Amino acid sequence: MIDPRLQTLRVLYERGTVTAAAEALHLTPSTVSQQLRQLSNLLGIALLERHGRKVKLTPAALKLLSHADVLHAQWERASADLAAYRDGSAGQLRMCGVATALAAVIAPAAEKLRRRHPDMSLIMSESAGEDRFELLLTGRTDIAVVIPTPESPPLDDTRFEQRSLLEEPQDLLVPAGHPLAAEKDIDLAEIGGELWIRAGDPHDQHQLLLTACAAAGFTPRVTHEAIDWFAIVALVSHGFGICLIPRLAPVPHQFDVARIPLRGESAPTRRLITCIRRGSDQHTPIALGLEALQEVAAELASNG
Repeated sequence: MIDPRLQTLRVLYERGTVTAAAEALHLTPSTVSQQLRQLSNLLGIALLERHGRKVKLTPAALKLLSHADVLHAQWERASADLAAYRDGSAGQLRMCGVATALAAVIAPAAEKLRRRHPDMSLIMSESAGEDRFELLLTGRTDIAVVIPTPESPPLDDTRFEQRSLLEEPQDLLVPAGHPLAAEKDIDLAEIGGELWIRAGDPHDQHQLLLTACAAAGFTPRVTHEAIDWFAIVALVSHGFGICLIPRLAPVPHQFDVARIPLRGESAPTRRLITCIRRGSDQHTPIALGLEALQEVAAELASNG
C-alpha cells in the first residue's frame, strides 16, 4: 500500500494551500499539516517552506512528488491486476464531464455499457464548478471528459493519461430577426462589431471565444453572461447579443434563433479529451468506459 501522506502532498501541490488541500481531501487543515510533518520527519528532509501565510514545496518535496506519481500509477496497475482475481460484479465506473459531453457522449456510452455489462455500477456527474483533474487525483471520479485549456495539466503530466476524443465545431447563434440569420455560413472575421454573450463554462468556452476572436482580428464586446445553455439561448433570442455555441449543444425549440455554421481559418473548434489517472486503464470498468466513449465519438464524427 502507498503511504496516504504522499497523496496529501500531491493534493497540496495541486491546490496550492493547506486549507484547499484539506477541503479536497475532506480533512481538517490541522490533519493535513500533521500528515506532512510526519512525512517530513520520517524522511528526514524539509518538505515545506513558509512564505508569509502560505507554504511552498521545497526542491526535495518536488523530487519526491515525481516518485509519488510513478508509485501511484504502478499501484493503479497492481490494483487492476488484483481485481481480475475477484469474483462478483463488473465493478463501478464513475464518469464526469462538461454538460454537452455528458449529454452527447457520456450518457450514450453509459447506455452501451449498461446493455453489455448489466452488473456494472455507473455513476455520472457534470461536476460543474469543480476541477475535474482534481476529482481524478483525489479518486472521486474515474474518467473525466474535459476541454483542455492553457491551465490544464500538460500531456506529459505523470499523474494523468489524456487521450483525444473528438473535435467539436462551434456555430454562431443569433436572434431570428438578426441580419445574419439568413446566412448559410459566415466568417468570424466579418462580425467583429457585434455584441457578444459570454456563454458556457468560463474556464474553457469563454477562453475559446477570446482565442477565436483574436485569430479573427478583434476583441469581442461582452456584456451579459450565462453558463446554462437554456439561459444563453434565451438571452440571444431576446436580442441581448450573439454567441458561439458548441455543435453538440441543442437549441431549445421554443426560442426563435438561427444557428449558423462558421467558415474560414478562424472558425473555432474545441477538442474534447478523456483523462484518467495514469495506469488506471488496466481496471476493466475504466478500459470498457474508454472504449465506449471512443465508439460514441466515432459515431458522432461519422454523422457530421
